[in-house]
Amino acid sequence: MKAIINGRFIIPDETGCFTVEEGLALFFDEKIRAIRPAATVSAAEREELEACIDARGAYVSPGFLNVHIHGCVGADTMDDDPEAIRKMQLFQAETGVTSFLPTTMTYDFPTLGRALRHVREAMAREEGARVLGCHMEGPFISPAKKGAQAEKNIAKADFAKIAPYQDIVKIITVAPEELPDGGQFIADCHAHGIVVSLGHTAADYATARQAIEEYGAKHITHLFNAMTGLHQRRPGVVGAALDTDANCELIVDNVHIHPAVQRIVYRLKKDHLILITDSLRACGLGDGPSELGGQKVFVKGTLATLEDGTIAGSVLCMNDGLRIFRENTGAPIEEVVATVTKTPAKELGLYGELLGSLSAGKNADITIFDDALKIQRTIVAGRDAYSA
Repeated sequence: MKAIINGRFIIPDETGCFTVEEGLALFFDEKIRAIRPAATVSAAEREELEACIDARGAYVSPGFLNVHIHGCVGADTMDDDPEAIRKMQLFQAETGVTSFLPTTMTYDFPTLGRALRHVREAMAREEGARVLGCHMEGPFISPAKKGAQAEKNIAKADFAKIAPYQDIVKIITVAPEELPDGGQFIADCHAHGIVVSLGHTAADYATARQAIEEYGAKHITHLFNAMTGLHQRRPGVVGAALDTDANCELIVDNVHIHPAVQRIVYRLKKDHLILITDSLRACGLGDGPSELGGQKVFVKGTLATLEDGTIAGSVLCMNDGLRIFRENTGAPIEEVVATVTKTPAKELGLYGELLGSLSAGKNADITIFDDALKIQRTIVAGRDAYSA
C-alpha cells in the first residue's frame, strides 16, 4: 500500500461536483483504497506503507484522459510500427495523461486495419499511459470539410467495415449528412458501445440537431473546426452543438480557438466540455517539417499547417492546454480538471467504477501538478508512469 499526503486533492463532493480539499491522505495500490483525514493516519500505519508520497502542496488530481490525439514525439497512430504507440504512451504520461485514445486518420481500410491492430496490442501494454482503445476520425466524413484529411480516402459509412474492430473503436467521427441510412449507422455503433461524434461535416443545423437529439450522436469533434459555423440565420453544426447537451471537444492552443471563444464555450458548455490536444507527431519536437496522414506539415511555434496553409492538428500537450484554458477563462482548477477526467470518463461509460475521479475503488490513476500545470508525477494503476 502507498499513500499521498500534503496535497490539494481534487475530489468529488457529495453532489458529485469536483472540489479542492486539503488535509487528506489518499491510500492506493492498483486501486484507490481510501481517502481520509491525514490526522487520522497513525505512525504505525505510515511505517507499514510501501511509500508515502509528499505532494508538498501540489494538486493531486484524477489522471487526465485525452480522447483525441494522433501522435507526438515523432510517432503517429497510423505508423505501421508497434513501437509508435508505445512512444506515445510514454510521452503522454509526461503530460499528466493516464489514459488516451490513439486517433486514426482517413485512410484506406487495409491501412486502417493495421493501425487498429497495433492499438489492440497496445491496450494490453502496461507502460506509460493506458490505451483505452481508438478514436477513428474518418473515413466517413465530408469532402467539403475534410480539413487536413486526405479526400481520396473518404468513404461512405458502412458499419460492416468497423465491426471487426468494435472492441477497439470507442469514438468514431462522421459527417451526418453523408450517412446513407439516416440513423441506422449511429444505432449500430451505439449497440456496440461506440460513441458517434459529429465532425468534418458540412451539415446544416437541422441535420446536426437530428443526429444529436434523435439519433444520439452526442459528441462533437474539435468544435468550430471543420464544420459549418454559427451564423445568425444559419446556426450550423456549431449552433446545434451549443443548443443541445452534446459533449464538445475543444483544442485550446489559442491557434484553433480564440481565447474569447473559449470563454463563451466555457460559460455555455462547461458540464459538456472535453479538452483535447489533437496533436500530431510533431508534438514535443519543436519547429520544422513533419507529416500527417501522408501529407507534409510545417510547424512554427504553436502552429502546424499543410502546404496550402490549412491548419493540421496541433502540437499541444494536455497540461499546457489546461493551463491555457484556465488563464483564458478564469475557470477554477477543479472545473478545468473535470473537462479531461469526469466528462470524458462518463461519456465512455467508465466513470461509475473505473476512471475519472479520485474515489475509493477506482483505478489509481493520479496526476500531481503544480500551480503552473507542470507535471510532477503521473501514476497509472498504482505504478509510477512518470516522475519529474
